[in-house]
Amino acid sequence: MSSYEARFKVWRGDVGGGGLKDFGVEVNDGEVVLDIIHRLQATQAPDLAVRWNCKAGKCGSCSAEINGRPRLLCMTRMSVFTREETITVTPLRAFPVIRDLVTDVGFNYTKAREVPAFVPPDKLAAGEYRMTQEDVDRSQEFRKCIECFLCQDTCHVVRDHEENKTAFAGPRFLMRVAELDMHPLDAADESGLDRKKTAQDEHGLGYCNITKCCTEVCPEGIKITDNALIPLKERAVDRKYDPLVWLGSKIGRRSSGG
Repeated sequence: MSSYEARFKVWRGDVGGGGLKDFGVEVNDGEVVLDIIHRLQATQAPDLAVRWNCKAGKCGSCSAEINGRPRLLCMTRMSVFTREETITVTPLRAFPVIRDLVTDVGFNYTKAREVPAFVPPDKLAAGEYRMTQEDVDRSQEFRKCIECFLCQDTCHVVRDHEENKTAFAGPRFLMRVAELDMHPLDAADESGLDRKKTAQDEHGLGYCNITKCCTEVCPEGIKITDNALIPLKERAVDRKYDPLVWLGSKIGRRSSGG
């Protein structure tokens, strides 16, 4: 097994400020960036804070930015970098720093609570739900999400504009709205909940300009833009501007007014 010494720059600090610190650290064959961060903790920086759990790319805990790109520390192999390259590891830029590489991602849990849950159909009991395999496959892609929030971090709507956070749910939760809106058994419409309208009015769908940066960083390879956000935009526009829908709403109002 061959080894070499790599040059690392790791952000150290807290809510009060901080900066990049230089480290030289041993790297062995087959290692990932999280291995190196753990080695730094063991040998040079025992108080270095980093969030991690499964080390298998399934929990989404070890999100950070490596050379400016949002990545999972445990899924970024050292072999993708040259031995001469300096590797910079920083916390997620879109969220407040707690300490070192750990950020406060509470924004995402707030947005998750704002998305209305699946509405069960009235006439079907639990165990009686039936869906075609095609409908199952269509939404199954979105359920692979591990909530690493890399897509939320890279989205320029909040990454570069903190003021948009109150009005914009971000790609992860707009994808959740899209998943529910295309679910054949979701009875939101019957209950008076228009998911397409709320996506536009309450979750900030219009802020998304489909640059696909969220898709590019997704470790699960989910086509967030193509399969969730663009179709949701199309359905929202159809609902809002379709002349037949507009006419139906006018007739409905006139009928109810006597």
